[in-house]
Amino acid sequence: MRLASIDIGSNAIRFQVVTTHPGKADEVVFKKLDYMRFPLRLGKDVFSAGKILRPTEEKLVKLMKVFSTLLDLYEVDDYIACATSAMREASNGKEVVERIYYKEGLKIDIIEGKTEAEMIALTLDPFIPMGNVLHVDVGGGSTELNIYKHKTKVASRSFQMGSVRELSEEEQANMFSIIEEWYQAESAPYFTGDEEVIALGTGGNINKLFSLSKQKKSDDKTTYLPELIKIREWLKEFTFEERVKKLRLNEDRADVIIPASEIYTKVMELSNAKNIVVPGVGLKDGILHYLVKKRGYTSNQ
Repeated sequence: MRLASIDIGSNAIRFQVVTTHPGKADEVVFKKLDYMRFPLRLGKDVFSAGKILRPTEEKLVKLMKVFSTLLDLYEVDDYIACATSAMREASNGKEVVERIYYKEGLKIDIIEGKTEAEMIALTLDPFIPMGNVLHVDVGGGSTELNIYKHKTKVASRSFQMGSVRELSEEEQANMFSIIEEWYQAESAPYFTGDEEVIALGTGGNINKLFSLSKQKKSDDKTTYLPELIKIREWLKEFTFEERVKKLRLNEDRADVIIPASEIYTKVMELSNAKNIVVPGVGLKDGILHYLVKKRGYTSNQ
């Protein structure tokens, strides 16, 4: 069976095709056939103009045509295309989705933050340790937080703060206060003050920050708050052009990695998490797990 996922985010769009193979019991194992990340920044339009502007819309339609063709060429059995923060906030989001469906026959679901978090959670189970865990997913337009106690989710919320969405210092401080208030209220019934809290990070920026970690071992998926802060401050020493040329970051990563790092480190500080597990999965993977679950199977990484 061949499955595909399309993640239409605020900073980039991801396309993935896999084949499924039987594992133990009713488990399904994925084998990647194709993966593409295209740097189309819908959030740049939406978070400033409130809608997807015509030039960006035309590029999006062309990109969806390419993906529709690939779905046919790979003879995909099932797919889901999900649009997140930027599309759901765009005043013309529904019209753009309808146009793509009319022109290319590609169905796109505009999902809420809660659904986005639930899909990502489907791929996290093997990486969630026992104990107290705070999952942090920083996208271009929103940040999803999930609280786990012994691998069971006990609270979840989406916040309008992301690496592309521009907030003033006052707005940012206010948002972090809201996050802290929510976290303290929701974690209090489950976490005691002397228990360790482990952060679990997903999103393209934390994956890149993790790859820059000097403490990282090849088989280790954990890094530490002091190391993240050190990397954040080190990145600030470079101009945008230097981050692209010297550090070889993609342009659409070079300008958002610092704002994203500030969200990850601040959330870790307010939750007293000293380390963070970075499994390297995201919404594109969660969509595949959702497709498998819909067909009555369980999935394995």
